[in-house]
Amino acid sequence: MPWRPPPSDRFYRFLVRTGLFLRWALQVRIITSGTEHLPDPGPRHGASRAVVPGVGAVFAITHFGYLDFAAAELLLWKRERGQLRFLIHQGAADHWLAGPAIAASGHVVVGYAERSGAYDNAVARLRAGEYLAVFPEAGVSRSFVVRECRTGAVRMAAEAGVPVIPVSVWGTHRLLTRGHGFSLRRGWRAPVRVHVGAPLRFPPDVDAERETLLLRRLLQAGVDRCIADFPLAPEPGAWWMPSHLGGGAPSETERQALDARDAARGRRRGRRSAG
Repeated sequence: MPWRPPPSDRFYRFLVRTGLFLRWALQVRIITSGTEHLPDPGPRHGASRAVVPGVGAVFAITHFGYLDFAAAELLLWKRERGQLRFLIHQGAADHWLAGPAIAASGHVVVGYAERSGAYDNAVARLRAGEYLAVFPEAGVSRSFVVRECRTGAVRMAAEAGVPVIPVSVWGTHRLLTRGHGFSLRRGWRAPVRVHVGAPLRFPPDVDAERETLLLRRLLQAGVDRCIADFPLAPEPGAWWMPSHLGGGAPSETERQALDARDAARGRRRGRRSAG
């Protein structure tokens, strides 16, 4: 087990300020709506939001690109210097460079097989008043349409007695996503659109499957709203637009086939490594 540093608010603030600098350097425009649904700024402790029992929240964020997390975190930081802790897969935590940064930032690592410990840790943090962020789609949607969501966000929020806040992000996938690396030309003065939906609260005996379907619809509605007033007109067949809007992204049927192929390859790798 490689050495990992302990969580540090100072390191977290360093990462956020690095993100703010990069946003300034590239003149990225983050255009928001629904920010009234963000938690009210509470008392401060040092440079970060004070942890007050009972006022945590789960931020459910769409996942079309690799910078969606940054848009959500910078939005909350601007609001109240709030810190988002993300649920991150063990594969990322094992990376030689990303792993120490993930540990120092205090994120929750979800193991390859044993996940109950991470779930219990997340619920405990929510009850303690922390903000946790999850990508309910559990991976990048190559169709740029919200794909099937897992029930974890709803179940954690219901058990901890905190709300789920839907956050729809559009435009970060133009900067960096699966199959499309970063381009300075696309990044310069790039618009990023974020819509925050109304908080959802669930009883302890929630029907997680049903409410997760609702969450998926709300996340997609937020994406649709972002696309409707996005200040950049796409060219016909633009790769970063969904196919049902005339873009060049895979259709939902094609995306499902690609996801199934990836899952099959993952299972084969797992069988080989287990042998």
